Amino acid sequence: MRTEFDAETLPARSVYKLLTALVIPRPIAWVSTVDANGLPNLAPHSFFTVASSDPGIVQFTSVLRKDTLRNIEATGEFVVNFAPRSLMNQINTTSMPLPENVSEFEVAGLRLEPSHTVAPPRVAESPAALECTLHQVIEVGNSFLVLGLVKHVSINASMLDGAGHPDPALLDPVSRMGSNQWGTLGEVLHVDRPTLDQWRESQAGEQVAEPGSEGTA
Repeated sequence: MRTEFDAETLPARSVYKLLTALVIPRPIAWVSTVDANGLPNLAPHSFFTVASSDPGIVQFTSVLRKDTLRNIEATGEFVVNFAPRSLMNQINTTSMPLPENVSEFEVAGLRLEPSHTVAPPRVAESPAALECTLHQVIEVGNSFLVLGLVKHVSINASMLDGAGHPDPALLDPVSRMGSNQWGTLGEVLHVDRPTLDQWRESQAGEQVAEPGSEGTA
């Protein structure tokens, strides 16, 4: 038995609560920007994903028009800082709607680190960062999809495995769930993708078996 909801007649807040409780876990784009006067801003956005791999483009959503979006539109640059569990309290702190003259970096006790290719600073304590230039802003409903072209990737060497690849266990990300719930990495499963040849072999095996046969052990 299911409970059914008519999303077209529900209040917008109710739809938001349902979507954020069901589209989980959601990685966090911890976005640092500067305004037209060079003042830094830092805020988490949990509607975040990869939009393209060639070229490398990441996408986050600004629900309503916020400082992060205004700064990106003004300067054309931003940084997505990785959101690890060790900084969860600081990430949560930077979600506050602070006055324009108050720095989220300062309130959260975070250090600014110069970026390599863009003006917005990185979070020095974050283990990885994606430096981006604005590719496109797309207005959708009450939100704005911000697509950024990745210009530079910075990763702490201690977060890499023996093959030089980012290790999820070492990075230890947090994610957002519904309401005030946060998620951690949990168990990591290693599952190879099936190949077309494997599927064809399985189909050939089924055709060889006689109808009703249980096969052999």
